[in-house]
Amino acid sequence: MPDTPAMRTVGFILLPGFPLMSYAAAVEPMRAANTLLGCELYRWWHAAPGGGAVQASNGIAILPDVDVGDTALDADRVFVCAGGNPAGFDDPALTAWLRHLARRGITLGGISGGPYLLARAGLLTGRRCTLHWEHVPAFEERYPEIEVVRSLFEIQDDRITCSGGIAALDLMLNLIERDHGPGLAAGVGDWFLHDQIREGLSPQRMDLRLRIGVRDPRLLRVLAAMEAHLEAPLSRQTLADLARVSIRQLDLLFRNRIGVSLHQHYLALRLDRAHRLRRESDLSTSAIATATGFASAAELSRAERRRRLKAKAPSNATGT
Repeated sequence: MPDTPAMRTVGFILLPGFPLMSYAAAVEPMRAANTLLGCELYRWWHAAPGGGAVQASNGIAILPDVDVGDTALDADRVFVCAGGNPAGFDDPALTAWLRHLARRGITLGGISGGPYLLARAGLLTGRRCTLHWEHVPAFEERYPEIEVVRSLFEIQDDRITCSGGIAALDLMLNLIERDHGPGLAAGVGDWFLHDQIREGLSPQRMDLRLRIGVRDPRLLRVLAAMEAHLEAPLSRQTLADLARVSIRQLDLLFRNRIGVSLHQHYLALRLDRAHRLRRESDLSTSAIATATGFASAAELSRAERRRRLKAKAPSNATGT
């Protein structure tokens, strides 16, 4: 008679405003694996700071069945699932519990913004991690000693981090493959109409050609360089050299293909980064200005004010 497959217990610590898609993409593959193999390969529990029902970002609530701080619970892996502004969430009881779980040798993971909580507890020091691209700039400013990789997920010994969204499905399929073999992982992927199990190092973001809707290789080189150099913006001449055109020709390419000037697009990227840093970090305006390529806090504030005024200005278009 064949041996009964090992059963694993997985915990989910859900923070208020957690991303429901990320959570569902992590828990549903385990349910499917149980169903497909006809036995309990996985069981899971939920915990939340405060102990009451915890709401996802879309308002759906989940009732925890484990208390934060429980030192006797069973778990092989525990994931912190967070969204919104994880940098602003500080719960000493949760931090202490995560450290306790780590001392017990339990594998700890963070999904979407969850790595913030592991980093706050000192559990990612000397490790490589990933998290949702929206949280990366503030995370890197706050934890410069932690290596951040812009990948779908990272599995490094007893730490697992995931960028969230559908990447959580790819993560769980990889874990199911490690636990029970490629056949079951493929079956679970097929169950969810997921015809390709992506590797962890796959990029998080959509290809620039699709995300911005351009195919011109000259523009693509420049756009990629802009996104990679927000703290120390590249000069217009450097960008034109990348495109192998004149500054005037490059500006015309931007206006014709993207609808704004070269300067306007670059400025918008830097202001978007500044907005995320304001929302997700406690950095001063001066520090945010430095991190986004502005000469001073005053220059950043003026640029933000002009953007707000422009957004509020009535359209010049007329109807009939």
